[in-house]
Amino acid sequence: MSLESNKILGGVGALLMVLSILGVLGVPYTLFLLVVGAILVLIALKGFADHYQDGGIFNNALYGFITVMVGGVAVIAVLVILLSPLIAELTGMELDVGNPMAMQQFIRQFVVEHLQQILGAFLGAYLLLVISVIVSGVLFRKSLNALSTRSGEKMFGTAGMVWLIGAVLTIVLIGLIVIWISWILLAVGFFSLKTAQAPVQPAVVQPPQPPQPPPP
Repeated sequence: MSLESNKILGGVGALLMVLSILGVLGVPYTLFLLVVGAILVLIALKGFADHYQDGGIFNNALYGFITVMVGGVAVIAVLVILLSPLIAELTGMELDVGNPMAMQQFIRQFVVEHLQQILGAFLGAYLLLVISVIVSGVLFRKSLNALSTRSGEKMFGTAGMVWLIGAVLTIVLIGLIVIWISWILLAVGFFSLKTAQAPVQPAVVQPPQPPQPPPP
């Protein structure tokens, strides 16, 4: 693909990632938009990596994407493993589902008795998620810094820095908003990228001056 095609593909992908946040407001297919957008961005970065002959542009982004995916799977696995004994215990009990008051009392008592195990499971899963997001943030920043250096578009470097800051701030949850802002900057970077270089003006060759006659 041409440089212009990669620019448009990356910009559209970044916009899809930005729009995926609308899922919080009730719009379906949030994960679908996010994954499709990320894949389009990766395809664009592959094109830029080939054009600029810098494999780090694509490889670091790919490793960052894989890190997030593996981290998400690990989070689910940890929750299932640590909470499965509690789920098995619940399924083996005779519950009076038709009595709301009794159910509330039972759930409250069950949570209090197993609070340490429940908190431990969610804390472990959350730490795994934070670590995977931070590692991916480092990799995405390397990718975007390389693209910024090669293309001359400084917005990519800014997006990478904001992405990394957001990844670190996921410890206090606000980092997810900062990462979302970095996706906006990424889209701006793609659409602001100058793919056509200004034509080089040919040098004007001055004709040789005739020798001046010697003074009388």
